[in-house]
Amino acid sequence: MDPFNKIIKMKTLLIDDDELIRDSLRMAFLTRGCFLMTVESAEEGLLALKKNHFDIIISDFILPGMNGLDFFKQAATYHTNTANVLISGKISAEKLSEQNEGKVHDFVSKPFSVKTLVCTLAALTEIKNNNVENFNKKFVGS
Repeated sequence: MDPFNKIIKMKTLLIDDDELIRDSLRMAFLTRGCFLMTVESAEEGLLALKKNHFDIIISDFILPGMNGLDFFKQAATYHTNTANVLISGKISAEKLSEQNEGKVHDFVSKPFSVKTLVCTLAALTEIKNNNVENFNKKFVGS
């Protein structure tokens, strides 16, 4: 099954200061009929969360202003039932697991392919839909 089919009804927010990543993912999602809103800073992401509900949030770790982990901590005050994915080439899954505090559900290391990211999102949403009670209790990547 195409992993895009598992996220086609999901509203996704991407926060990344890299324009190429934002544009590439926006086009990939658009061509598959998936909703993706992109912003380039954590502050813009928080503003988007005030105005919209998202099922999935993807954030880079290194951002201007606050980092992705701090963003997810603040985002939790707006939405507690989102699937949160951190992307980064600067932090390891082990380090993330130590600093996570339960706000990030999975991690994708940069560089990544669209397929890798979408498969991660599809698997994460399946876990969330099938086991909501335990979903917010642990970091999937650990």
